[in-house]
Amino acid sequence: MSEKPDHIAVRGGRVHNLRNIDVDIPLNAFTAIAGLSGSGKSSLAMGILYAEGSRRYLDALSTYTRRRISQVGRADVTAVHHIPAAIALRQRPNVPNERSTVGTMSESLNVLRLMFSRIASHRCPNGHQLPPSIKIAQAAAVTGEHMGEITCPICGVTFRPPSAEDFAFNSTGACPTCGGTGVLRQLVPERLIPDPTKTIDEGAVASWRLPGRNFMPDVARAIGVRTDVPFDHLTKKEQHTVLHGAKKGYPVDLPSANGRVFHMNNALFENAYNAVEDTAAKATNERTLARLDRFYAMTVCPTCHGSRFNPKLFTALINGQNIAQISHLTLSQLQHWNDELADTYDTEMRALVKNLSRELRGSLKPLLDLGLDYLTLDRAGNTLSTGELQRLQLGRTLRSETNGVLYVLDEPSVGLHPANVAGLVGIIQKLIALGNTVVVVDHDTNLLNAADYMVEMGPGAGQDGGTVIAHGSLNQVAASKASHIAPFLTGQAPVIVRQQTAPDQLTVHGTIHLAINDYNNLHGVTIDLPKRRLIGISGFSGAGKTSLILDSLIPAIKAQRKHEPLPRQVTALTAKGIRRVVSVNSVPVGKNARSTVATYSGIFDHIRALFVQTPAAQAKGWDAGHFSYNTEGGVCPNCGGTGTISLDIQYLPDMVETCPVCHGKRYNPETLAVQWHGLSIADVLDLSIRDALPLFQDDPAIAAILQHLADMGLGYLVLGESTPAISGGEAQRLKLVTEMGRNQKSSLFVFDEPSVGLHPEDVRTLLKVFESLREQGATIIYIEHDLDMLANADYLVDLGPRGGDAGGKIIAAGTPQQVAKTPASITGRYLAKHLH
Repeated sequence: MSEKPDHIAVRGGRVHNLRNIDVDIPLNAFTAIAGLSGSGKSSLAMGILYAEGSRRYLDALSTYTRRRISQVGRADVTAVHHIPAAIALRQRPNVPNERSTVGTMSESLNVLRLMFSRIASHRCPNGHQLPPSIKIAQAAAVTGEHMGEITCPICGVTFRPPSAEDFAFNSTGACPTCGGTGVLRQLVPERLIPDPTKTIDEGAVASWRLPGRNFMPDVARAIGVRTDVPFDHLTKKEQHTVLHGAKKGYPVDLPSANGRVFHMNNALFENAYNAVEDTAAKATNERTLARLDRFYAMTVCPTCHGSRFNPKLFTALINGQNIAQISHLTLSQLQHWNDELADTYDTEMRALVKNLSRELRGSLKPLLDLGLDYLTLDRAGNTLSTGELQRLQLGRTLRSETNGVLYVLDEPSVGLHPANVAGLVGIIQKLIALGNTVVVVDHDTNLLNAADYMVEMGPGAGQDGGTVIAHGSLNQVAASKASHIAPFLTGQAPVIVRQQTAPDQLTVHGTIHLAINDYNNLHGVTIDLPKRRLIGISGFSGAGKTSLILDSLIPAIKAQRKHEPLPRQVTALTAKGIRRVVSVNSVPVGKNARSTVATYSGIFDHIRALFVQTPAAQAKGWDAGHFSYNTEGGVCPNCGGTGTISLDIQYLPDMVETCPVCHGKRYNPETLAVQWHGLSIADVLDLSIRDALPLFQDDPAIAAILQHLADMGLGYLVLGESTPAISGGEAQRLKLVTEMGRNQKSSLFVFDEPSVGLHPEDVRTLLKVFESLREQGATIIYIEHDLDMLANADYLVDLGPRGGDAGGKIIAAGTPQQVAKTPASITGRYLAKHLH
């Protein structure tokens, strides 16, 4: 009898930049894959382990079923032995639509809906409240003509109380006003008249500056509105005409540009509201719709007050509370409510209540274990951070308690406060105890140090990576001289890598002052941020970081620059000298595979111009468009300039093959025959940034951008590399390339978790980029959990003490060392340990 395999054997892995690697991954253990950004970690984890694990599982299904499932193609690998069926939790889960909530995504709302249909008290049509009973619960399970019918014991009327389906706000239970979204898109009066001190002739009515409405002031003047008087000095009647006047035709004399007068017998008057609504009704292009967005705001639905439910459902009560009230409890409050529920029912009902409570408890437990106790079931899914979405996804997966499965987790520590990492480790250990194998791609040393086994990719990134440089137990990797992660695992790497500003020098360039009254969990919060410094914003998920910076500070500065009203929650803003806000996230750059490093960075236009100047191109009369792979003329006629073709093979996954005509070069033979310095345009696109630098050293426009990219640690990227395929950390640095070398004294840069996807060495490179921007006069704010990033800030603002209702306060503000000494700061405790 053969021995049971104890490892997954990968042989000849060649996905992306992997260099024909052989590696073993132990089964029933926690394996961490480490390495620099772009070193091949995800290629091994997602491109081979998950791709092969999921593909082989799908191969066991019928061809009919497989055709209806989005399939993963066969990985470029010689062999993978002993691989279990695989489940992947990706770094960037899809952003939920507006109808998704924590309740629907975790499926906890399904259980709650069932509870309200079975164990709630219901009101009869004549207003009598019926206490919960087994009879009502049994009636809900009856099928046929009288399904769900009960008789009121007081008045004798027969009626049908709401079923579980009736409590669904994405179905029959939706609020009739908002359709179950909880919000309405409404015009904001203050945005129609942003500056009432202006006259109408000066442009006081912003919506009359929309296309086709420029003659509205003339019509208003014709019907008796003074257009040369400040709007706030007009009579109530005049203001009412501008805002709500009837849509009617009036005779008007309109002066033309050449001084002649054009008479209209029936010029239609559109008030300030109608001008926007009528434009929106006829708009078809995205630019016009985007322009109209500035007049609108999403407001809470006045009918359901944001709950999404039809208010008719609120007569169904469990212990005096309706489904909207229970959905608004935090998960920790909901757990407490659920634990005590059975004791509030009589003996006859108790067994049913306990059964339902057990179901709800099972759906809540993994979410609570993952530190999501501050979320509420009614929280909109599209307001959650990446880390919160990933943990919801993980929590739902854990509930199934499968065994014999390979879990591949791509950066599960994203968005996790250091205090929550221990909870994540506990979840991983539970998965392994159930008989599963867990592979984690991550950079968090606290998470990596909990692994049973480690595979480190490298030694560099891109073309310089793709090999296994260390593997084995943590002690074996820590002892390896080839390892890049070892100094960070052992704590030997220095924490502070830049010269921080002395406390007494922090505000020499002034401050940005912001005051907020009530917004989400922020109440009466005031901050003063030093300009031309590196500022870290820390705290648990849900502590209020996004509400403070992304939802309040950035929109407020932008509104102030445009002389528009500040966001409603902002009561004060002083940002003297800040004229420009640059918000940078880690979302991949470019919309499709045609976007490359060369096109995105702007150097491809210069490169094409060089090819146009060659004698061969001049002789043919070609312009720069002939050297673009996005326009006709120079592109390969077979693949249309993509370099690849897709083959539909019916019930098998589509195959993407290198174009057999141009062999992936994108261009036709005539274009490839034109050479500059002995290279075709395709040869240039195959160069790495590092290799291209000496070639273009005499062209300042190209050389400067290439040097900035190299300085950012991106020298390994290939000019023709597809930008949507690069990592989040690479995307952030690529977005910054046009900012380098400029005077930034009026600029504020805001980064949302810039360390996502970054190795500790890459974090140090990013800090050098930040320091370069700061030296050019920029103010830099970053929302972070990474302790290296927080430790290297000049100034730190820590929100908390935890998330949700337990957050929203500034717990500590000052240098990282000052925050580390603040007893009330949970972040400070971890920072103190990290600094020492």
